[in-house]
Amino acid sequence: MKNFPDTTEESRHRWETNADFWDARMGDDSNFFHCSIVRPHTEVLLDIQEGDLVLDIACGNGNFSQRLAEKGAQVVAFDYSEKLVAHAKRRRSAYPAQISFHTCDATDKDQILSLAQGRSFDKAVANMAVMDIADIGPLLHGMYDMLKPGGIFVFSTHHPCFVRPEERYRTACTHEGVAIQGQPVLQLYYHRSLQDIFHQCFDAGFVLDGFYEETDDDAEKPVVIIVRLKKM
Repeated sequence: MKNFPDTTEESRHRWETNADFWDARMGDDSNFFHCSIVRPHTEVLLDIQEGDLVLDIACGNGNFSQRLAEKGAQVVAFDYSEKLVAHAKRRRSAYPAQISFHTCDATDKDQILSLAQGRSFDKAVANMAVMDIADIGPLLHGMYDMLKPGGIFVFSTHHPCFVRPEERYRTACTHEGVAIQGQPVLQLYYHRSLQDIFHQCFDAGFVLDGFYEETDDDAEKPVVIIVRLKKM
């Protein structure tokens, strides 16, 4: 199972460069792709209940953190981009009692665990971020440790069978790409096969108990997978 720790800082630098553009395009309410393709089944799998303590991973400018808070959750949110975290705090300033924002490296298990502050989380979510993270092992192991028994982790990412560089599927690789047309610099994506992704999930101790494939403009070609993992 290949990871890409040597490019983590380069990835962060590129997100810092794109942060202002990303915030302006996502705005207060996110975009069509997130709201229409990613969010619906993510919310079904999360099944947020009043009082849930939720970790929002790679939160960007915090639009989904706000959505969670509006559904009654207490939210701890983080991103590796300091600029995006600053935008999140500004845009979600009306929710200081429900959301706390932090800068954290998702490839560093100790940093992830430090967010718990003695608490156990009911749920965690990572919207379209797994393909942006160089090494997902520390995140998965950290989340398993931080969740309560029965706790769930829902993540979405590119469908690696259909969204893949140079038509390669089984070969893990780093490639450059565009999330939103016009962004200042290309970002780094980390391609992994389904086998690689799920084996890392199972190695951390999770079981898989929810799965959706979502399409965009081609009804026969899913571009996103949405996965629910459970801590037994």
